[in-house]
Amino acid sequence: MPLALLALAVGAFGIGTTEFVMMGLLPDVADDLNISIPSAGHLVSAYALGVVIGAPLLAAVTARMSRRTVLIGLMGLFVVGNALSALAPDNGWLLAARFLSGLPHGAFFGVGAVVATNMVAPERKARSVSLMFLGLTVANVVGVPVATLMGQQLGWRATFLGVSAIGLAAIAALAFLIPHDHEHATAKGLRGELAALRSVPVWLSLGTTVAGFGALFAAYSYITPMLTDAAGYAGASVTLLLALFGVGATAGNLLGGRLADHSLRGTLFGGLGALVAVLALFPLLMRTELTAAVAVILLGMAAFATGSPLQLMVMDKAASAPSLASSANQAAFNLANAGGAWIGGLALAAGFGVTSPALAGAVLAVLGLGVAHGAACC
Repeated sequence: MPLALLALAVGAFGIGTTEFVMMGLLPDVADDLNISIPSAGHLVSAYALGVVIGAPLLAAVTARMSRRTVLIGLMGLFVVGNALSALAPDNGWLLAARFLSGLPHGAFFGVGAVVATNMVAPERKARSVSLMFLGLTVANVVGVPVATLMGQQLGWRATFLGVSAIGLAAIAALAFLIPHDHEHATAKGLRGELAALRSVPVWLSLGTTVAGFGALFAAYSYITPMLTDAAGYAGASVTLLLALFGVGATAGNLLGGRLADHSLRGTLFGGLGALVAVLALFPLLMRTELTAAVAVILLGMAAFATGSPLQLMVMDKAASAPSLASSANQAAFNLANAGGAWIGGLALAAGFGVTSPALAGAVLAVLGLGVAHGAACC
């Protein structure tokens, strides 16, 4: 595989770290800025809103630009957003900075996926995308815990300065490792890029991402009460178990990339089918500590095995504008995050039990299978 994929993985590592580290820093930020924890939670939403808006918008308006230049520019915006987060004097400024930090997220992965697949032979496209996503999954295993610890020991502002440093390293790697002969983007412009989104198969592919990863987040958003109330783990053990989820996600991402190069449709349907099975078995698996730990790993593997196949399916269905469609897929992922958590919360609030969000997720995964079938047949 080309060494240039390392540059994309470094950028993905920084993005993954800044996206998820805020969850662990909410009490510290709330205390420092004299706001409530629910108010601090809006900082998570501000980042996600930036991703949803920035992903298709930045991909479309940069359609005529060199993809290499776009990637470096997006990472520069990422550095600025995180540096401003570290320097924010109050909650309002921090909300704006987090929104700014989220803007380049989806476009970076979208354009990066196109660059990655253009650098390898057709039979290795899925693996190239999975290697870029490797930075995102490793961030959950290493980046987020280390950044959270840094914030707790040195202050939350130090965390965002550290993430900015990762962004600068990514810029240097992109500048030195992304070849110039892979930098030419399409000349379709904004109108040509947007025209690709009129395709029903593209929207069905994006719908598969929303349903499939919505299934994941329906359960994962409430994994802590499942582990403590159902499986009997102490609260202090949850951090280690979440790291196991990251290990499973990393393994699933690499496995899914390798298998998708042999059969994209088979890997996608197999991953979604496995996700249905794992989520449906959660009420049983959460009865003991050992099986609960296995369930967390399997959840990460099944969900992220579908990551590369979904990205490639969206790009294939929008062959005339792969950068925009690929970026829109990242926006769909963040919609899945919010929507899945909301649906899982409805099941929990209805009194169906602490593991009911997983069953709601299983229903969403079945829906994802149906939508994927429609996308594949078009």
